[in-house]
Amino acid sequence: MGLVKNFFGRFSKDLGIDLGTANTLVYVKDKGIVINEPSVVAINERTGQILAVGQEAKTMIGRTPAHIIASRPLHDGVVSDFEVAEKMLKHFIEKVHRETFALLPRPRVVIGIPLGVTEVERKAVEDAVLNAGARQVFLIEEPMAAAIGARLPVQDATGSMVVDIGGGTTEIAVLALGGVVTWKSLRLAGDELNRNIMNYTRDKFNLLLGERTAEDVKISIGAAYEDVEMLETKMRGRDVITGLPREVTITSDHVREALAKSIRLFCDTIKDTVEETPPELVADVYERGILLTGGGALIRGLDVRIQKEMQIPVRVAEDPLTCVVRGTGRVLENFDALKDIFVLSTQPQS
Repeated sequence: MGLVKNFFGRFSKDLGIDLGTANTLVYVKDKGIVINEPSVVAINERTGQILAVGQEAKTMIGRTPAHIIASRPLHDGVVSDFEVAEKMLKHFIEKVHRETFALLPRPRVVIGIPLGVTEVERKAVEDAVLNAGARQVFLIEEPMAAAIGARLPVQDATGSMVVDIGGGTTEIAVLALGGVVTWKSLRLAGDELNRNIMNYTRDKFNLLLGERTAEDVKISIGAAYEDVEMLETKMRGRDVITGLPREVTITSDHVREALAKSIRLFCDTIKDTVEETPPELVADVYERGILLTGGGALIRGLDVRIQKEMQIPVRVAEDPLTCVVRGTGRVLENFDALKDIFVLSTQPQS
């Protein structure tokens, strides 16, 4: 068995995957990040055939005829549609190996999972990756991967605090000695913020927005703190009363108001995590600060808002969207030095 694995391994590229609710990123050993696409698959229900994956499929959301479904196989950071997740992973693995002459790619894969997932959810990720063509799967907790990607000294005795705001979940963790000491996982992240904006515009402007439009508004003018520069943008949707299309100008103050409740919950949960952390590590966090990673870290003024609430320095990681996948990549490059941080596998190891 080992010989066969080694044979396939010679022609395959080891991969690090950040399988996110909103985006999937793939890191190839010795090459860097080669795929960064939305976690969306468009399927023809009549034939079961995959029509598009990633960016192409995302443009179809909300625009498909009845027999075509653009679905997201992950919900709140975990696999909700096993078959679609498997097909999506298979597509990305094959896409990576297309430039090489691997007839049957069998890569070794390091993949990030949210904190606190059940054994069933863990097994779903492993099975999906193995069925998609991997020969071995190693699981790593996403905050740990994000911290490694941001080059924090996670194996030292000093504490590091990471807040990873993704599409489906927000993971808050204090790390030390290669493990997670205290953590909280919130099923509130980028997708929920989009819904906040949709609900707000419906209540305030009588305007129904699509999810993509809400996300565009969040990205272009979203704000979490009142002192950030005031921006405005136009958004189009359907008038609730007349049912006709209408355009409205929205400002960053409106968006801040829309996101206020969720941002408050972020801050409270970070506070709760610090309260449960051993005093020695709290001293380290106070000295070294909190690191924000994930797409949600890009909301303007969020770092300032958390810093004001917590009285602890807060900084946004460099390129926060890619921290987790860069972390999986660094683990691949330094496999023997970092192999102790993997989550226990549900698969029998051969």
